[in-house]
Amino acid sequence: MAQPKITIYSTATCGFCKMIKGYLADKKLEFEVKMVDEDQNLARELYEKSGQLGVPFTLIEQDGEEEAILGFDKRRLDDLLA
Repeated sequence: MAQPKITIYSTATCGFCKMIKGYLADKKLEFEVKMVDEDQNLARELYEKSGQLGVPFTLIEQDGEEEAILGFDKRRLDDLLA
């Protein structure tokens, strides 16, 4: 199975954001980080995709489907990335 495309909307001060990035790095998965506190356009994009501004907000695209996860939900990440 090919690696899914993973995008994390994050901020510099978010502890759960650091946790999810560490978790994915430990699994040797590549991911893109969008820092919403540094770019107003990314904050707008986050709001358009999720309907809110909470972080971390993670999008996982695989097999033509996109899954969205708000927060650091390790169980859901494990299920999606197994």
